[in-house]
Amino acid sequence: MKVTKLSPFLLLIFLSITQTSFAQADHFSYENYVNEQGDSLPYRLLIPDYAPSIKYPLVIFLHGSGQRGNDNEAQLTWGVLNFASDYNLKMHPAIVIAPQCPEKLSWDNLSEKDMTLQKQPSKTLELVMELITEAKKTLAVDTNRIYITGLSMGGFGTFDAISRYPNVFAAAVPVCGAGDPRQAAKFAHIPLWIFHGALDDAVSPSYSRDMLMALTKAGAFPGFTQYPEVGHFAWIAAYSDPMMMQWLFRQSKGN
Repeated sequence: MKVTKLSPFLLLIFLSITQTSFAQADHFSYENYVNEQGDSLPYRLLIPDYAPSIKYPLVIFLHGSGQRGNDNEAQLTWGVLNFASDYNLKMHPAIVIAPQCPEKLSWDNLSEKDMTLQKQPSKTLELVMELITEAKKTLAVDTNRIYITGLSMGGFGTFDAISRYPNVFAAAVPVCGAGDPRQAAKFAHIPLWIFHGALDDAVSPSYSRDMLMALTKAGAFPGFTQYPEVGHFAWIAAYSDPMMMQWLFRQSKGN
């Protein structure tokens, strides 16, 4: 078997990226939310180096299906560590909550047949909303700047959350997700930036285009980015986009 060796330069870059990721992950503490009924939801929490007198935006990050489980670590695999980069901690300090969805469950409750939003939210989304309520009570959260974003299954969950709780969020960034276009009028007032890969064969980009069309028809002006020659991993570019970060943290219900 042939073994490919990295050049010293590439090896240095690889080690630098790996060490940076580990350092960013260390910024997130291990937490577990338990409600009065005994239901629990593990999550990772990023707290910026903040002054107690200042209120900070809250970012809810919903991971994809491949990061489900109970190790309270896998949900940091993609995307969310960008919020913990040195640059973003300096320019956009925020409280970030990254819950982990249990195996075989989902953030959303959409009909797989026709993408119809079901009457009741998923149990995991209910717990996420309870966790937001708890965070508002115990952390220095600016309640006018609560954002939600997610990738793949988390993109589904993002659309589901703003459909059911449109008055909670100041902005949303669904990445390679899907939702029920018939619900668009309920959250047309929420600033959105939708991302998808044009060649995504796991979640069809037509789902995001359907949401774009429905929102536009409802009078909204959502951002929409479809990356050419990109498959399902659209989140790599989306969460690395400084313009998206700048746009997101400008949003406030108080404006």
